[in-house]
Parts: sequence; C-alpha cells; structure tokens
Amino acid sequence: MAESEKLSGVDRAGLLLLAVGQKRAAQILKRLSLRDVQLVGMAMARLENIRAEMVEGVVATFLEHIRGQTPFGARADEYVREVLIEALGEDEAAGLIDRILLNRNSRGIEQLKWMEPRAIAELLRIEHPQIVAILMSLLEPNQAAAVLEYLPEMMRCDIVMRIAGLETVHPDALKELDAVMEEQLMGKTSLKSSRLGGVEKAAEILNMADSSIEAQIMEKLTERAPDLAQQIQDKMFVFEDLVQLDDRSVQTLLREISTDTLLLALRGTDEALRQKIFGNMSRRAAEMLRDDLEAAPPAKLSEVEAAQKEILQVAKRLADAGEIVLVGGGDELI
Repeated sequence: MAESEKLSGVDRAGLLLLAVGQKRAAQILKRLSLRDVQLVGMAMARLENIRAEMVEGVVATFLEHIRGQTPFGARADEYVREVLIEALGEDEAAGLIDRILLNRNSRGIEQLKWMEPRAIAELLRIEHPQIVAILMSLLEPNQAAAVLEYLPEMMRCDIVMRIAGLETVHPDALKELDAVMEEQLMGKTSLKSSRLGGVEKAAEILNMADSSIEAQIMEKLTERAPDLAQQIQDKMFVFEDLVQLDDRSVQTLLREISTDTLLLALRGTDEALRQKIFGNMSRRAAEMLRDDLEAAPPAKLSEVEAAQKEILQVAKRLADAGEIVLVGGGDELI
C-alpha cells in the first residue's frame, strides 16, 4: 500500500495545503469552519518526512501545478502561523494557532474533544481546578459550556475565573496536564508553554452555557471579583445585542435560521428587537411572523432560551466566517 493511502482524510487535507503554497492554502482555509481549520492545521503541524511520492498519491492530477511551490523545507510551525494569519487575520488566528501547535502531538486532548460533555465532566471533577481550566480552554466554547453544566456548582465560578486569568501556561501545569491525559486517556503529549484562555474565552463559554448556569456563575463572579465579572460581561454577546447589528448582518442571519426557531426565540423580547427583525424581512413575511407571535401558545422559558442560544451560535459562526459583525455588551466589535 502506498504511504499516501495510509494517511487519514484530515492528514491528506493537511498534506494538500502544505503542497499548494501559503496563499492558496489561506484561500482554502477561509472557506472552512474554525473547527475544520483547527483539525487541518493540526494535521499540517504534525506531518513530517514528506516525500514527493506522498504528494503524488494525494494530489496526482494537480502535481504539475504545485511543483516548485511546496514549502517542505520550511519549518511547519512558521508555515502554519503564516497561513492561518493570512486566512483569518492576526486577531482571529492568534488563539487558534496556539491551540493547534499546543495540541499537534496530543492525542489525549484530541480524544477528549470527541467525548460526551458528561463524560468529560466526570473525568475533570476530581482534577485540580487549574488543570480543569486549561483543558476547558482547549475545548470549543459550546462543548466547554456543556461540560460546565455537568460540573459541581461549587466548581463553576472558580473554573471560569481561572479560564479568564489564563495567559501563558506554566511548564509545571503542562507537565501535570500531560500526566493526567496519559493516565486517564492513555494518550501521550508533547506540549510547550503557550497562550490560551483569557477573558474572551470565558465569555464565549458562558455565552454557550444554559442561562441559569450563566446567571449563577456571573452572580458569584460579581461577589468575588467584580472587575473581572464586568470585563467578562463586556465581552459577552447576548440575544438582545442582536438589535445592534446592521441591517445587512440581520438579513444574513435571518437566511440561516428557521422560522420556527425565530418564532420561539422572539417570545418575551422587547419591541425594539422585534422591530429590528421585522424591518429586515419582506412586508408579507413580517406580517405573518407578527400574526404567528400573537397567536402562538405559551412556551417554556427553557425552550425560548434554547432557541435564542441556537440563533446566537449561528450568529457567532457567521461572525467567525466574516459574513457579519457582532457588537458585544461593551460596544466593542467582535
């Protein structure tokens, strides 16, 4: 069997991006979700000993177009950084680059990312809070938010505070993380000090958490660290903030969500947000939505909040893709 045939699909994608050059790779990455960018970026970072026959097996029909352009002599770290910065911009790429390079040889952490939130919480509840904070920072915000709900209530505020305070990871903490992953998930890691976490990460996780969990944590944060709580609050994007979107962004968002979800999410919202939504629909669609809202039976608060969270996730995805611009509670573009 040829060596290229032994590669996984994501490794083949990583090899292809290494082969086509930075500019072409950046253009491809722009069209992927952040999750896919992370997976492919990790594959690119861990590929070693690349030979011409491996490239030929993966991109045979395009071989003539990429000869002489493949950066096999360059350091993979620098290549990944430059490609991601060009694809996503320096601010958007910064945290993602560190997560990719931090995890490139960490099979244990990658396995963690594919586990059910309840199982992750069971694994983490007995670990040191700093280890929990580091691991939560390495998860996608929606997954970390789900894990947060399964952690004991007494842990949640402390974990969010630690995530918000993370900037660089001390080598001792990484050694402990390495040992935990090796013991619990039978994975082997080779990690170095890197940036992760921070106020924005804590805000993203809380944005995705259940509203009751979010309220509990923010209440305790306000008591224990009011300045930090305000910083996190300023970075959070809540459903009511949709009223601050420009009309084009609202129209883009509306095309991505179902009428049923929108109908449920608009229960109990203020008139300003409703008018913002109605104003970016056709007259007939707006009239039908108004009528449906007036005739709709009562809904459970949990169902309304779930619909709002779903719309916020779509909005965040569109913002990550550069299709809309979100404005958080602190009037800062995010």
